[in-house]
Amino acid sequence: MPLPKRWRTLNRPTVGSAPEQYGVYELGEDGEVLEVGWGVLRDELKDALAYGSGDEVRWETCQTKAEARELAAEHRERAGL
Repeated sequence: MPLPKRWRTLNRPTVGSAPEQYGVYELGEDGEVLEVGWGVLRDELKDALAYGSGDEVRWETCQTKAEARELAAEHRERAGL
């Protein structure tokens, strides 16, 4: 099950609008999930933008590091990654 958010273009303005908070993110291309990750969202998305891991992103914030890690594991499993 994908994150219940709309895809956004992975670019500098999108990365700049990402919160400096733990969360889960999906990177994709043409609406298909390529990668699921977790961490401090703005930092993670800066890396994704720099290293070209897809052209779309969506994310969900979490309250704790542990919550982000667990949610990412669930989404990876559901996405078959």
